[in-house]
Amino acid sequence: MVEKSEDPTQGVSNLYALDASDPNARLIDRTGHSAADIEHIGELMAALAQLREAEQRLTEASQRYMKLGSTDMKALHFLIVSQNTGTIATPGAIAVHLDISTASTTKLLDRLEAAGHIIRAPHPHDRRALAISITHETYEAAVETVGRQQAKRFHAAARLTHDERDVVIRFLQEMTQEITVHEDQWNPPEP
Repeated sequence: MVEKSEDPTQGVSNLYALDASDPNARLIDRTGHSAADIEHIGELMAALAQLREAEQRLTEASQRYMKLGSTDMKALHFLIVSQNTGTIATPGAIAVHLDISTASTTKLLDRLEAAGHIIRAPHPHDRRALAISITHETYEAAVETVGRQQAKRFHAAARLTHDERDVVIRFLQEMTQEITVHEDQWNPPEP
């Protein structure tokens, strides 16, 4: 029987502790790892969770400020990067970037255009295509709010040495590989 704590925050600090999430070593073999290492890894996992939570709060605040959904915000970010790099954004490129259908892309562009966030224009080199660009007002609003807040990440990375950044990069890339779900990985067994 699990005892209920009077303090609602008690136990939350160890939410990412290995002994709390895998007490019987069903998921992770602890052989060769000291108790101090296991605790330190738990601290690292908690720090990653705090980062994810901060990113989620920033995303939600950005969406509320811009009065847009997640896919809309991703499309605008794509258009900002396209403008910054001198790349002509097309509906097809947006669809590929967002991994959505042509019909969904059309609805997205209709919605963004109606709200005054984008401009559709003839493609300068391909008569069959459209060029999509972000309006000046939306670009400035996004850069001065969401962009400025996101840019603060640079300072944390800049405080690291080159070698420390290499370690962090390797860690993040390896963690991404470890947790990537592959096609058919969780398919239910056939009857």
